[in-house]
Amino acid sequence: MRVYLGIAAKRQDVSAHVLNRVRSVIEAAFPVPPDVIRGREWHGRGVSLFAWTNEPDDSRQPPLISEHGGRVIGLNGHLADPADVTRLPDDSVGGCFSGWFAGDGELAASTAINRVCPVFYAETPELHVVGSRALLVHLAARPDDRIEYDVLALQAMVRQGFFLSDETPYQGVSALRPSSRLTVRDGVRSITETPLLEAAPAPTSARDKRAAIGELADALLATVAPLRDLGEPVNLALTGGRDTRILAAVLHAARVPFRATTNGLDTHPDVIIARRIAAKLGVEHTVIAPPQTAAKDAVLVEHPLSRAWETLRTCEGMTSAYESIVSYLPYSGKPTMSGQSGETLRAGSLNLLQTDLSDKALLRRIDNTFRKDGKLFTAAANEHARELAAPWLARPNRLEALDHIYIWYKVGRWQASARAGALRRGDPVRPFLDNRVARAALSLDQGWRLSEEVIYALILRLAPELRDVPIEGKPWRFAEGLTPRKPRWFWRDHVPPEHMPTAKTGGGWSWRTSPGPALSAVLREQVLGSLDALAPIVNPDEVRALFAGPVVTKPGPAWHLYTVSTLLTGLYPGKQPEGLEEITVSRPDPAR
Repeated sequence: MRVYLGIAAKRQDVSAHVLNRVRSVIEAAFPVPPDVIRGREWHGRGVSLFAWTNEPDDSRQPPLISEHGGRVIGLNGHLADPADVTRLPDDSVGGCFSGWFAGDGELAASTAINRVCPVFYAETPELHVVGSRALLVHLAARPDDRIEYDVLALQAMVRQGFFLSDETPYQGVSALRPSSRLTVRDGVRSITETPLLEAAPAPTSARDKRAAIGELADALLATVAPLRDLGEPVNLALTGGRDTRILAAVLHAARVPFRATTNGLDTHPDVIIARRIAAKLGVEHTVIAPPQTAAKDAVLVEHPLSRAWETLRTCEGMTSAYESIVSYLPYSGKPTMSGQSGETLRAGSLNLLQTDLSDKALLRRIDNTFRKDGKLFTAAANEHARELAAPWLARPNRLEALDHIYIWYKVGRWQASARAGALRRGDPVRPFLDNRVARAALSLDQGWRLSEEVIYALILRLAPELRDVPIEGKPWRFAEGLTPRKPRWFWRDHVPPEHMPTAKTGGGWSWRTSPGPALSAVLREQVLGSLDALAPIVNPDEVRALFAGPVVTKPGPAWHLYTVSTLLTGLYPGKQPEGLEEITVSRPDPAR
């Protein structure tokens, strides 16, 4: 994991006091042990650029800070071809990155098409501060260690568990938008932004479909090609769903050695189907079961306070503790891969459950994305959400709006913060986050991608062995009649019955969605005990109603509230909670 921070003075050189303050706060903002952090600094006229990492060396990527063409460059993330560092800030190159640039009197930073390697910025009367960690920017811009939270901005965290804006939890700190460049030249800041790609009309002929899918397949294959010569297999986190199946097919087609692991109980559909996928492709498959009681009638889960502290520390208050964030381990160069953000290939996860594609229904979906659970929130919070929704509601192409909302916020804010957990352990390969893949996907008609015909055809093209393996959850959308004309090259006479998944059974149980009374009680105590801190954004009576029963029936909002309440009441930055016992969550009795 790499962390960058740039400081540009408005009128004179950056003071020694500011530089020393930056050096003193990095340990609070970098979620790794201090003894593994190494750093570099560059100082010029009115500008300083800091870089830190827990990577043991720079052998696989460009140096933390390097000089090219009279300027210094930093790379956060990775490039498919490290030599492309000299092309930055051109965001059409392959990889997943943000760029950092400095010279005498000039500081700049740029995001790529999905801003999944984020850039945050703030301004004081004397300085412009730009960094890759929001808390670091906030602390560097402040005269003391006191943190000021933007409580109203946190309303989106309670609604969705991530930010639906360019705001952050920290007062005065904003996130740079996708495909944007921030430049400070002689103390004056400017921001330029390139709009996201417009999709081409859906292809109508079999030849044009094959060509479009071929371009997407080539982009995916290019992201994994460098892994072929690493000398060790990639570890793929495999489920029974769509996205990791595509990755298995890509690795198979690219002849990249890999093995698969699946987290869950043996009875879970993900485990059952992943085992079949691995068998079809002839790869090793390992199942990692959660800790269980001796009778295997319950699971033992981490105390929510420990979970929240680690999530806040890693994701800086921009991802809910409902999500499973990868915990810290010493940095490893072993290649890993998961299917996160695969919805980019199918017009975004916000569309996934949308069956009514009428203008009215899509408009309602956009509105509900920003303003769901309105009764739970204060008038001020609802008005703020309404203002954030307005530009998206005004866009005439509703499917494109939903597609771009996914890139801007689900990838650009949720994934951008959540992936920090994995980055500090290594440099995981994320093909769906690669610029070339994202560009190829966004160029395809949203309706066509939404039908899932694109990803089904990708799988058949790359690994036809998987044709008869069912998917977990809902069936392919096109198989439910969303694609009226089904050309022979695609259908291969018919979609096999095996592709229609069976209904979920008790094997699909999860402690996160069925928390039980013991875990519900812990969530309830924290949230109801901190209602004063939450009062600017939520209605106390509605919060009490949410926790009225012995078991929380809406675990998502409960966890989101828990996360925000622990943030506002000072859990982090702070010492890691100690002595907290695991909580037993019983599995429901299938006989009931």
